[in-house]
Amino acid sequence: MQKIRLNILGLSVSQTQSGAYALVLAEEDGERRIPIIIGPVEAQAIAIQLEGLKPPRPLTHDLIKNIALAFDIALLEVTIYKLEEGIFYSELLCEMNGKEIRIDSRTSDAVALALRFRCPIYTSEEILQKAGIVLESDDEDSPVRSMMDEEEPETTGSSYSQYSTSDLQELLNEAIEDEDYEKASIIRDELNKREK
Repeated sequence: MQKIRLNILGLSVSQTQSGAYALVLAEEDGERRIPIIIGPVEAQAIAIQLEGLKPPRPLTHDLIKNIALAFDIALLEVTIYKLEEGIFYSELLCEMNGKEIRIDSRTSDAVALALRFRCPIYTSEEILQKAGIVLESDDEDSPVRSMMDEEEPETTGSSYSQYSTSDLQELLNEAIEDEDYEKASIIRDELNKREK
């Protein structure tokens, strides 16, 4: 199988399934995109890592990474190797004591782990031909938005503009402590705006 590298383009609310999200992966050297429907828990695990947020306690994928590191297991790559009846199948290529091991995984979990291990994500030409779509790059109504941005119309960054930087830092810490990552993301964006 010739491997084609994919990058994470973003997350958006699924237009087809209520309560689900679409993870959009993009062909690194091409225009095709693969939308994958995932659950809210997995979407949150991916979004937290994409947004660079640090939960106060390890989430499931963080725990898996910590266990792997404790036992000197490296995640080398993730491969989406099969698409059957609308379901994507993935595997993790791990290395331990010089031996490579392949482990079956749900694609959403594989992507969440790939982000944490900073390893590449691959698929095949066959899967890109079956599931790949091309989005217009100038399309302002593109479905690809960060999951964390979904709350912004209701809670704009300007609602935090009245707070001092130290107050915002305190609010950010509280939001992370409460595991309110959407709020934390908005506050972090306000802090980043001020640093520019």
